[in-house]
Amino acid sequence: MPISIHAAARTLVTALLLEAATGLPAFAQWRPLMSGTDASLRGLSVVNARTLWASGTGGRVVHTADGGATWRVDTIPNATHLDLRAIHARNARVAHVAATAGRIFRTRDGGRTWMQTYQAPDTSVFLDAIEFWDDRNGVALGDPVGGRFLVLLTRDGGDTWRAASVEHRPPTRDGEAAFAASGSSLVVDASGGVWIGSGGRAARLFYSGDRSSTWIAIDSPLRQGGPSEGIFSLAQLDGRIYLVGGDFQQPDSVRGNEGVFSGNPSRAWLPPSSAPPRGYRSGVAAARVGDTVLLIAVGPSGSDLSSDGGRTWTPFDPVGFHAVRATRDGVFYASGSGGRIAIFDARASR
Repeated sequence: MPISIHAAARTLVTALLLEAATGLPAFAQWRPLMSGTDASLRGLSVVNARTLWASGTGGRVVHTADGGATWRVDTIPNATHLDLRAIHARNARVAHVAATAGRIFRTRDGGRTWMQTYQAPDTSVFLDAIEFWDDRNGVALGDPVGGRFLVLLTRDGGDTWRAASVEHRPPTRDGEAAFAASGSSLVVDASGGVWIGSGGRAARLFYSGDRSSTWIAIDSPLRQGGPSEGIFSLAQLDGRIYLVGGDFQQPDSVRGNEGVFSGNPSRAWLPPSSAPPRGYRSGVAAARVGDTVLLIAVGPSGSDLSSDGGRTWTPFDPVGFHAVRATRDGVFYASGSGGRIAIFDARASR
């Protein structure tokens, strides 16, 4: 169907605004990749510019080691009834998956075989995210149990997992939990720190600088109060934490859907954006391209880009995605429903 004159004009104006705001070429957008699956992919892990893994419904896991030219599609045995909401990959052969029913799986041979490495005593446990500091030490996040977040730790590369003792798990308020919309409600940093974003009755940041021995809670300015509101995704870069969220039941609302927290020494929230993302956003990723910190936020109504550290956002692409991850130097990948995966290489676009 021919595009209308008005629609074409709007597209041109949006493209020119993007170019003016970011320095990126007009009509910069996601480039689709053929993942070979129709699963809904909420788990996403980017190892480097060419290697990424994604996980999703039906126990499905996909990965590529050549930037999306070819893919391997696997179904974890006895997991077809599970939703694999989060994945963390160490390289092209080793990956760890966190699933519904409180299970963690691992592969060491590029997805050819899988081993279940953890099963929660209660199968109603919902695991939201999984990350590793290094090849040996990792952490997984689950929804609250007994008024505290479930925090699982491994010190042997995922061979075994143990729940942190009650006193070493952050306490939650009634109706407060974490969202597993993109597997990114938890991030870690190289110093041994771990950050958690919550939602529901409260939207807070939780921080531990000693791998879950002690925690502090920080109130956030993001939308909160209802069961579908709060922080949905975190990204960490150069001492700052970038947050997106909102209300997934009001996908077009821009109220309280982004925030930037400055870590040491200021530990303060930056002023809210005067031009926030266009609606509820389930994923955010950050990268440094030259002297510029680029952020991309994704959600069901499209993607937005910021080239000024989250102070303002510009519409980037209308296609909906669940999750987004990036290399530190600017190769972004996004995943979504129907096996949708796409790439945007900001390095080549500047």
